[in-house]
Amino acid sequence: MPTVAFHTLGCKVNFYDTEGIWQTFKRRGYTQVPFESKADVYVVNTCTVTHTGDRKSRQVIRRAVRTNPDAVVVVTGCYAQIAPDEIARMEGVDLVVGNDQKSKIVDHVERMFAERKPYLAVGNIMKAAEFDELDVPSFEERSRANLKIQDGCNNFCTFCIIPRARGLIRSRKPENVILQATKLARAGYREIVLTGIHTGGYGEDFENYRLADLLLDLERIDLPFRIRISSIEASEIDERLMDVLQASKKVVPHLHIPLQAGSDPVLKRMHRHYTTAEYADKLRELRRRLPDLAVTTDVIVGFPGETDEMFEETLAFVRAQGYSQLHVFPYSPRRGTAAYKFQDQVPEDIKRERVARMIALGEELRRAYAGGFVGRELEVIAESPLTSADDDARKAFGHLPEAQRMLVGYDGHYLRMAFEAPAGMPLESMVGEVIRVRMTDVGPGVHRATFVEQVTFPEPEAEWGRMTS
Repeated sequence: MPTVAFHTLGCKVNFYDTEGIWQTFKRRGYTQVPFESKADVYVVNTCTVTHTGDRKSRQVIRRAVRTNPDAVVVVTGCYAQIAPDEIARMEGVDLVVGNDQKSKIVDHVERMFAERKPYLAVGNIMKAAEFDELDVPSFEERSRANLKIQDGCNNFCTFCIIPRARGLIRSRKPENVILQATKLARAGYREIVLTGIHTGGYGEDFENYRLADLLLDLERIDLPFRIRISSIEASEIDERLMDVLQASKKVVPHLHIPLQAGSDPVLKRMHRHYTTAEYADKLRELRRRLPDLAVTTDVIVGFPGETDEMFEETLAFVRAQGYSQLHVFPYSPRRGTAAYKFQDQVPEDIKRERVARMIALGEELRRAYAGGFVGRELEVIAESPLTSADDDARKAFGHLPEAQRMLVGYDGHYLRMAFEAPAGMPLESMVGEVIRVRMTDVGPGVHRATFVEQVTFPEPEAEWGRMTS
């Protein structure tokens, strides 16, 4: 049987796409081997969000060529879409495949085997009108499954290259999303994460069907799973969506709502589609309807033109919103974006100092939010045994002897908790299942909890589905 090896860089959407590409190879009789092994085909799914992503992508491509110079080396993903000619000139690269051609990679590979002639399969992504369907019925991770519901973005923020790499919004047909979600739930996954490049924009390319409609249809699937929305813009949260979220029994009480900056002049320069007042109003209304809601966010520090006063505004705004977790990024200039040409770049030493202050605030907010759940019972999906190799575990628990039966997982609010499994209960029957715990203490990265009861149990057919699908 021919062999194929994969390496994925970048975001969760890329990892989802790689899983889908693997399924197409699997259906055509290929066996997957580790990327470090000798394979007949190497597929590198690249990232181009920053120049670092480009550089790492090139390093991985060269590693594949060195491992087996006779293999067919396929490069796809965002870097491949943005710079196909540059990649095609690299020694040993046989195929460069665009982001709207991933479902056809095996066809391209087999054409390559037949003709032995390198070529490009990269078109104008801005003209792509249809969602590129990839069937992903299972994942290696047992606790949650990603479900890609759309691709592309229409926003064109001045710091972001992604619309040029992914094209405009293309939503997956609702019936295909429902079918995929049903497959994943029947395979035993207790959490399904709706993901995409611009997840909250789902349905913008449909006439009368948006994310709220999709959530209502997913709610009707009579199987035990919860739904997490990977990310949504504040401008996309309208009254109808809030009504759906408030009534839902499946959507978890956690939303990732990117902020990027808490200063209106910076937001305007970023070409974001809201003001700080509009953003704060949305969070206020969401929390009125969903009092325990966890809100996580992204913040870019040191955007061109960000003065000390503007940064202090952002710091104060972030503190006022009471986020449960921050993802902090120093601004990184990216060729091909509007902000790359802005003249008033912030010096790197100032960026570093601001990043450190924002991260410290994020830790303070994280602890404050988590502290409100101490003593409460929460439902966690057990991911895996907790070991001393886990950095957060070392900080929270110190040395973890091998005999300690600790499991770790996330609850609906995206709180990561560790708890000891009761004696006599096999860990393998708990991993991937819903466990009710009582939170006892706030920790650095992982919180402590005690076992209360197991809520869901693996079914034989679900376990079989995970192993063979």
